[in-house]
Amino acid sequence: MTLQLPWTQIETVLLDMDGTLLDLRFDNYFWRELIPRRYAERHGLPLTEAQAEVKARTQAIEGTLNWYCLDHWGQELALDIMAIKREIAHLIAVHPHVLTFLDALGDAGKRIVLVTNAHPHSLALKMEKTELAGHFDALICAHDLGLVKEQPEFWPRLQEIESFDPVTTLLVDDNPAILHTALTYGIAYLVTVLQPDSSAPPHPPGEFAAIHHFSELLPIG
Repeated sequence: MTLQLPWTQIETVLLDMDGTLLDLRFDNYFWRELIPRRYAERHGLPLTEAQAEVKARTQAIEGTLNWYCLDHWGQELALDIMAIKREIAHLIAVHPHVLTFLDALGDAGKRIVLVTNAHPHSLALKMEKTELAGHFDALICAHDLGLVKEQPEFWPRLQEIESFDPVTTLLVDDNPAILHTALTYGIAYLVTVLQPDSSAPPHPPGEFAAIHHFSELLPIG
């Protein structure tokens, strides 16, 4: 099934990374299973207690810059977060049809910008493993702006360094809270991803236009 977009009216495409272009299986396994296990080992806790503590700490600051900050979690949990990420780097995977979609955008002359809340070290690791960096005109990390995409102030700050016109911009992101702030800012075209994590069931359709795979956004005019 194809999601019809007015491609002739779209000049800039802003793309999220984790869960949108990349399989969220890596991140979910890392934070929900591996980190609690390592935290339990590090601090001599039962696994169930470690799981509850890590979950409580992450939920307390969800949607903030620190929630995405590996330096914060390294200090908070007394763990070498990047070393543990590298142990399972083989799980980093690109969603189906992403490369075809990026190539089609490039061929159509669209400006392609990766806009991620991920920490710069995580972004670097994922670009190293996927070799996707060359497909973008710009890579923008929320940590460099000091704001996350969930915050309304993020979008005017982004526009200061990436002069997109919201009226001719498409954002694809798997996070509804982010899509809401982008909608409020005036970004005209918004698309979400129904199955960010290939190991989990798809989300039910919501208020935003949605795709299972990027093939549903082709062809691009």
